[in-house]
Amino acid sequence: MGRRVPRKPAEPTKTLCALDDVKPGTATGFEGGLFAIRVADCIKIYVNACPHLGVPLDWLPGKFLSADGTRIVCAMHGAEFRPEDGYCERGPCRGESLTQVPCEVRDGLIIVQAQAGSTPGQENPAGKTREL
Repeated sequence: MGRRVPRKPAEPTKTLCALDDVKPGTATGFEGGLFAIRVADCIKIYVNACPHLGVPLDWLPGKFLSADGTRIVCAMHGAEFRPEDGYCERGPCRGESLTQVPCEVRDGLIIVQAQAGSTPGQENPAGKTREL
């Protein structure tokens, strides 16, 4: 009889919301420093922190997108990121990307690893020094 390889325990997960709560072309923020954006039929989850200074991206709670809805925009310096991959095309962090969080949709719910995002009270989830 062959030797059994022990299975790695499943990572704890958390539910962010129902997939239907994030309408196509919109973004939704969550406690814990994450936000979701729906691009066509795909859902993307990012850490709510600009790679430039680590500040939250939303200019008002849950407001992450440009007026025309085609870009994620940093409220601090106006950096613009592509929704499909978080790549910065304009601004002080050009060439860098938002931190994407792996997710899955299960039974109509958006699921991420439990430790995804920042911890409560953490003001700077990207770990950047804030120098203005």
